[in-house]
Amino acid sequence: MIKQIFNRFPRKPSKSSENREGGGTSTSSSNAFSSSRNNDLSGNRYASQGATSLAGFNSTSNLGSNYGNKLSQVVNSKLNGSQPPPYEALPSFRDVPNSEKQNLFIRKLNLCCFVFDFSDPTKNFKEKDIKRQTLVELVDYVSSANGKFSETMMQEMIKMVSINLFRTLSSPPRENKVLEAFDLEEDEPSMDPAWPHLQVVYEFLLRFVASPETDAKLAKRYIDHSFVLRLLDLFDSEDPREREYLKTVLHRIYGKFMVHRPFIRKAINNIFYRLIFETEKHNGIAELLEILGSIINGFALPLKEEHKLFLVRALIPLHKPKCLPMYHQQLSYCITQFVEKDCKLADTVIRGMLKYWPITNSSKEVMFLGELEEVLEVTQPAEFQRCMVPLFRQIGRCLNSSHFQVAERALFLWNNDHIENLIRQNRKVTLPIIFPALERNARQHWNQAVQSLTLNIRKIFSDIDPELFEECLVKFQEDETREKETKVKRETTWQRLEEIAAVKAASNEPVLVSPKIMPRAPSG
Repeated sequence: MIKQIFNRFPRKPSKSSENREGGGTSTSSSNAFSSSRNNDLSGNRYASQGATSLAGFNSTSNLGSNYGNKLSQVVNSKLNGSQPPPYEALPSFRDVPNSEKQNLFIRKLNLCCFVFDFSDPTKNFKEKDIKRQTLVELVDYVSSANGKFSETMMQEMIKMVSINLFRTLSSPPRENKVLEAFDLEEDEPSMDPAWPHLQVVYEFLLRFVASPETDAKLAKRYIDHSFVLRLLDLFDSEDPREREYLKTVLHRIYGKFMVHRPFIRKAINNIFYRLIFETEKHNGIAELLEILGSIINGFALPLKEEHKLFLVRALIPLHKPKCLPMYHQQLSYCITQFVEKDCKLADTVIRGMLKYWPITNSSKEVMFLGELEEVLEVTQPAEFQRCMVPLFRQIGRCLNSSHFQVAERALFLWNNDHIENLIRQNRKVTLPIIFPALERNARQHWNQAVQSLTLNIRKIFSDIDPELFEECLVKFQEDETREKETKVKRETTWQRLEEIAAVKAASNEPVLVSPKIMPRAPSG
């Protein structure tokens, strides 16, 4: 009967294909992981959900033994239109001697290679329960292993993981979701109905990668580039629980398999490029940036040219997509990490942000100002002086924004002591640039809070350098007078043109146009 089951599973791949498939290892024990998992990466919003649903693993693992003698469970579902072979539970690990446990482990792995249809919750209920309990037993076995995993075991483990996890993700049309990018966080996330099985498979993979019994040199034959790429493809899943597991698993793989690190960074770069230049939508950018935040934090100094190119070509352009609110917090952290590592990058980062500064999106502009404050907080005076002219031209435009939140957020920059000191030290350059904006706000901005904040900042400049303040005020008044004169001249000119046009129209006299104004089209 068991042979009939095995004959239905995908056959063992050839040696060349084995090298293209992936597997996983880790240096820390599973117990150590369980206590530190939520500390690996920041922002694990759904970690508590995963921990709660996994809390019943140990309490339910004994249920697998209840099926040890029940060999008549048959799958009612059909695969490719045909009736599958009998799906039978296997004995518990406690019911077999130690010499047989490895063989039983492989048999259980093969049993779990059958993928059920979860579109109908009532379909094959018993068989699904058998598989889940078997998966729970496999998790317990990997967690408590006290001997190195053999190559055969690794191959079968990765085969089972690949069959269950690597699938085509179903999601709503991208075109509609891009337009609604700012509302995505308010919508209910899409939950995969197969999660009761997928979660245990992810936990199995996580325990396998984290297990000290997994030999990294051997496991890299199976956790290879192909395996990593397919894991990265799953980051576009609509289910946030799945993305949380993927984030933790990939971070563990990055930490254990040093040989894969450059490839993983390059593959993540490619996902970012696809988002920026093609799709403008990806569900897992925030999780990928959380991984990168931890990676950037560990970069050695001086920074390699490869890492600086990654900042310029991938991270800074990530400010462009419409779905920026989905991952802006994580992106801002990565950007700030780079500036903290190398203060000379502040000028590059600030000029890059100015390049992608939003024009018509006020909520996005508020986010940019918040990120700008974080970057300026770790910016040194020399780098600040390089970019302060274009920077304060943009800040001046924000100060005059008719959207009160944008103007208010720009004025809040003066609440930061470090930024205020930078502005004070360079006031001879910064004040003349933003003085017109401050003066217009103080006179005519519709929002009372913006007016009050503006008056406070004017007073700061007036107190620290009265002479400079007076010079700027005189220049502003002169420019204002000159602008009024220009406006009067323009209105007078238009009035004369209207009068001439009215006279010509009354006399039906044609209006002659000089050939110098209307050059002839080139012949030939």
